Amino acid sequence: MMLISEPNAVFSLTAGITGCSADKSIKTYGEAQNFFAAVDLKLDLSTIMYEVYRTINTESGSKPDLMWGLTVLYPITVNNEFNMTRGHFHQDDTKSEVYYGVEGEGLLLLMDKKGTTWAEKVFPGSVHLIDGQHGHRLVNTSGNQALKVIACWSKHAGYDYQYVEEHPFGFRIFAGIDGLDIRRNVVL
Repeated sequence: MMLISEPNAVFSLTAGITGCSADKSIKTYGEAQNFFAAVDLKLDLSTIMYEVYRTINTESGSKPDLMWGLTVLYPITVNNEFNMTRGHFHQDDTKSEVYYGVEGEGLLLLMDKKGTTWAEKVFPGSVHLIDGQHGHRLVNTSGNQALKVIACWSKHAGYDYQYVEEHPFGFRIFAGIDGLDIRRNVVL
């Protein structure tokens, strides 16, 4: 008789990723306020800015090294600056990542180690091949809808958040009167 088992994780656009091989992290405004150009004293520190659901594969020597995730980036502005993820480079820059837009609209900010920054539009059906040598950050420009993006990456990629903190992305994205107000990032 053949064994038929339940999957390690289940994916849903409404519930995220659940199961024995899944975890969820939440980033509140209190944890994210330093991502933005200026602190918004009117925004409650407990406001959920984004959630990340992912499969986890912690087995040492395990053959499957791919991870699957969903980022849910809420439609919030901080002093008119669109909500964004923390952004990171990969510790192992030979490991790439793929993003797939499923709901909402936004931008994928990309940056090389020279500080050159550019963006790709994110929308339902968009596919983004992210070179392991490029920093990346999501920005929700929807205004009233969560930006939901699926990601697939190697568990060996690692996250280098410190580089982005020391060398910020070159542009910031604000809500403008007639669309996006894209401003050069002034690092003090």
